[in-house]
Amino acid sequence: MNLAAALEPAHLELACDPLHVELSGDVRARVARCREFVLDVSGSGRAIYGVTTGFGPLVEFAGREDGAGQSDNTIIHHIVGHGELMPPAIARAAVLARLFSLAQGRSGVSEHVVEALIAMLGTEFAPAVPRLGSVGASGDLQPLAYVAHALRGNGNAFFQNKLMPAGEALTQAGLVPLQLDGRDALALVNGISVTAAALGLAVAQANRSHRTAELLSALMTDVLGCGREFASVELLAAFGHPDVADTGASIRTWLEGSTPTGERPLQEAYSIRCAPQLIGAAGTSVRHADVVVRRDLNGVSDNPLFFPETKEVVHGGNFFGQPSAFAADQLNVALTQLGNLAERQLDLLVDPHRTNGLPPMLSPQPGKHHALQGVQLCTTATVAAMRRAATPASVQSLPTNLHNQDVVPFGTQAAFTALDQAGLLRYLHAGLAIGLRQAVHVGARRPQAPKLAEVFDRIAEEVPPIVEDRPLDTALGRVADLLDSIVEGER
Repeated sequence: MNLAAALEPAHLELACDPLHVELSGDVRARVARCREFVLDVSGSGRAIYGVTTGFGPLVEFAGREDGAGQSDNTIIHHIVGHGELMPPAIARAAVLARLFSLAQGRSGVSEHVVEALIAMLGTEFAPAVPRLGSVGASGDLQPLAYVAHALRGNGNAFFQNKLMPAGEALTQAGLVPLQLDGRDALALVNGISVTAAALGLAVAQANRSHRTAELLSALMTDVLGCGREFASVELLAAFGHPDVADTGASIRTWLEGSTPTGERPLQEAYSIRCAPQLIGAAGTSVRHADVVVRRDLNGVSDNPLFFPETKEVVHGGNFFGQPSAFAADQLNVALTQLGNLAERQLDLLVDPHRTNGLPPMLSPQPGKHHALQGVQLCTTATVAAMRRAATPASVQSLPTNLHNQDVVPFGTQAAFTALDQAGLLRYLHAGLAIGLRQAVHVGARRPQAPKLAEVFDRIAEEVPPIVEDRPLDTALGRVADLLDSIVEGER
């Protein structure tokens, strides 16, 4: 991929594997021009935050006189994070996001730093980064400090998904320790690239899960033989929400070629009848988060910014991740409600009183075998966990840093929670898909719509019918992957 192009959420997923990134001449020139400007200004005696000064509330004091020592201070005092380590794929996505920010030529970073990030992404190296430590206010200082720390050969890192000392990982990857001076270290850590990466990955999965919710709602409608009025063009157009109308259109497309049985109630439960309104509204939130994170991924989150063309050094707060914090919280809520929908749809499916007499828990021999009973219990536990995690992080501001950071957005925590929720929703959808597969085995009709019949066959091929109780944990993971691939193929 080219650094001159726009960075998209889907690109972040590519960073899990070695990724070739091109440094074009235009990008190289603007990075070099900004770096030269920073050196000229810092040598003139003009005060520049983080170059000639201390950090945070210690800005009133002079910093280290040598650039290498200043870089050391920038990184080392932030190596205090804790909690579980980010998966390597997330840490690598954060490096890609930081690379795009630095490539804008507003941070004054050395060209060799950009080249080092490109080289790292071309290997299977990943910094070992704790999840906890950032308040998302002055960027993701602590997690990005761990990135820089590992690239310098300190601390720990992953190579081929194995945790080891960073120096050893660099050697195995064919990389050399990164040398920093001047503003290099601050440019690396002073931005919201971890937040943007986590939110971008959450958005990429949320887009798939949104389409999966449409697919499974259509499949449930067909398998149970429900009426279609709830997805009426005129009905949903009258509601006035375009995303709801789009969800209705998607459900109708999936259902083409299918007819109702005429044996269902005039009005279905809300988990079927109101599926377009719920899924469409969630789609609005996903789309908003997509817009916000694209802006973050292609903007410059740093302080100060340098404008060589006007000879300006501008101090401000572009590292303050409030837009992504709000978007992540809104996405989190939408994912949780999609989880509620999937849980309720599965509950309807295993209830003989609402399925025209299918056996309880979709068991071929109730009592002797329990079929979906364990899946439903796990689904209930998962939804409860999602609900507890749905509390907004973006309004939990706590002053810190001698009140220099007296209001903070906690965007990093919001983004990681949204990413966690997106992962949990995949398994709720997988459980529902297995339930629909089992429903046909115990008496529900095979889907009539050709597209849905094809989807059903792929699920059935992955998961044999439950004749006798067996573990389904690995099957859930396989079906979650399958659903992702199906909706990706429909784009």
